Amino acid sequence: MLHLRAIVPADRTERACAAMAGNPGVTNIVVVPGAARVPEGDLVTADVAREAANEVLRDLRELHIERDGSVAMEHIDLSLSVGADQAEQRAPGAGDDAVIWDELDHLTAEGAALTWSFVAFLALATQLAGIAALIDSPILVVGAMVVGPEFGAIAAICFGLCWNRRRVVVALRTLLVGFTVAIAVTYVCALVSRWIGVIELDRLPAERPLTAFIYSPDRWSFIVALLAGAAGVLSMTAGKSSALVGVFISVTTVPAAGNLAVALALKHRSEIDGSLLQLGVNLAGMIIAGVATLLLQHGVWTLVLRRRGRRAAGPRPQG
Repeated sequence: MLHLRAIVPADRTERACAAMAGNPGVTNIVVVPGAARVPEGDLVTADVAREAANEVLRDLRELHIERDGSVAMEHIDLSLSVGADQAEQRAPGAGDDAVIWDELDHLTAEGAALTWSFVAFLALATQLAGIAALIDSPILVVGAMVVGPEFGAIAAICFGLCWNRRRVVVALRTLLVGFTVAIAVTYVCALVSRWIGVIELDRLPAERPLTAFIYSPDRWSFIVALLAGAAGVLSMTAGKSSALVGVFISVTTVPAAGNLAVALALKHRSEIDGSLLQLGVNLAGMIIAGVATLLLQHGVWTLVLRRRGRRAAGPRPQG
């Protein structure tokens, strides 16, 4: 269940409550007249089944509550209510299958933003991957995968390709700048380490049985990227953060970037080409699968609502 808190202009409170009361997935509607001061209005709260959240948000948006008041939703960790249980049963579909499009819109908008923390985490992850390439350490490869923050921007590209082309441009810029800076930082660190004797190699080791996969893409690389992209989008739409960690350690975007930086510093041409190809294969596979997954989820959920005689509420990205 989700908890809805809305500040509603007094002249629209009855219509907002009527819309919520007419939704089988809503219960525990409470109105506190005149409670809100900035902006002024009535405080309206309710418990909403996740499956009904899109319809409720659409109804409130049609009353322009988000413009003249405020709408917020938060997850309820524990709900002891027969009415809430019945609301969940009456709502169409299953909670884990429902996508709250406004929530996904905000998540991907955050993931598309170019921030100092994004660049810092990506640079740290790429350096870990560079060290992994030098010492042939799969443990460090996994660590670099987990630290890397790039999937948020990839998910933003997927969402943008479906519903908001402007977000694609923003997310692509974030990935380009982030990886360029991360590779450049790792390249400089590798050069300095070589000059001061920390790296005692003239080139990367010829035999790297444990980490050679990060610069040797094959058909399995693309298949894994497809599976990871689908799993990543599903984990975001269902709110399964533990599954998202699994996605991070499935694809070799950051390891390929780290290997690329070290290969550039040590002038290892074959591994430069292989790392670039691996990076491209992973990004392409995840984007293709992510877009397909979002479109499939939207189509399936629209059919579920139509069978229940309800109007579908789709994504309305804000920018």
